[in-house]
Amino acid sequence: MAYLTRASALHGFHEFAISQKLNPTDILRKAGLPGDVLENPDALISLQRFAMVLELGSETSGNPLFGLEFGLHQGVGIFGSLLYLMRNSNTVGDALRDFGRYFHVHDNFGDVVIQQTDGHALLYYASESENLPGRRHVSELAVGVGYQLMRSLLGNRWQPVAALLQNAPVASNARYRRLLGVIPRFNSTFDAWMFDANLLDITLSDADPKLHRLILQQLDTIDRIDSDELPAQIQRLLRSFLPSGRVTIDYIADFMRVSPRSLQRHLAGHGTSFQALLDETRQSMAVRYLEESDMSLMQLTEVLGYANQSAFSRAFQRWFGASPRQWLKQQKA
Repeated sequence: MAYLTRASALHGFHEFAISQKLNPTDILRKAGLPGDVLENPDALISLQRFAMVLELGSETSGNPLFGLEFGLHQGVGIFGSLLYLMRNSNTVGDALRDFGRYFHVHDNFGDVVIQQTDGHALLYYASESENLPGRRHVSELAVGVGYQLMRSLLGNRWQPVAALLQNAPVASNARYRRLLGVIPRFNSTFDAWMFDANLLDITLSDADPKLHRLILQQLDTIDRIDSDELPAQIQRLLRSFLPSGRVTIDYIADFMRVSPRSLQRHLAGHGTSFQALLDETRQSMAVRYLEESDMSLMQLTEVLGYANQSAFSRAFQRWFGASPRQWLKQQKA
């Protein structure tokens, strides 16, 4: 399975990377992400490439707490409709349960878990991330975002009992305290926030039940759309990668962190194939560029990822029964 997250998970990365004296475009490129990824927050990206961004950021900046600090920096702005759903829930506990129920709309790699025991509640992000490069940064980013999430719900009433981190300390206790307000309990079972369970019963005074119902309907619709959007997602990737010639199913499958055979199987379930989507994408791009630009046929051949102009002309003849020049004359006529 390809583990995916929304590109909104990189919300605020440009500003944060600059604050760490990094070139954000260079980090994204090295992680194998398109240069315009920050402009399309609803696009789906490989979680492994997202983790690679954090790992590269940490290594390049020399900041061992890169993921944690990025999470604190970006806060809750990454969640879109999920944030409005939580803020219009009846209580803090309801808000967190709603968040956990629909979190897969944002990220299909892990789950948000609320657990109560002995008068305390635990909030943590559970995922199968042991073999993920940059796992620690992804998990600590979730801790940072979790802190800001609870602050957004509770304001000054958010007083955690403890922060739990799975790893040994990688910075001084003073630095952790400055960032989190507490010194974490290291080498824990999972990365989590522990707090008084009574906080779950606090009513959210500004909640609007009617708006809450509308957002639930919207998220249910998004959920249904996401299950059907794989072909459209592949075509978005093709449009990004065609100019560089990287249009093989092996390359696209690797980008999505899924095997080519598995990708073909999923596309077959949608009644299409990789080759059919590649053909459709090239066809629509060719029409748009011929009608809206003065690009030469040689340039267009390169943009569409063909090896030579003859290959492009043969494909165009197959699509429209005419050469590109003949077709353009017909359109003008």
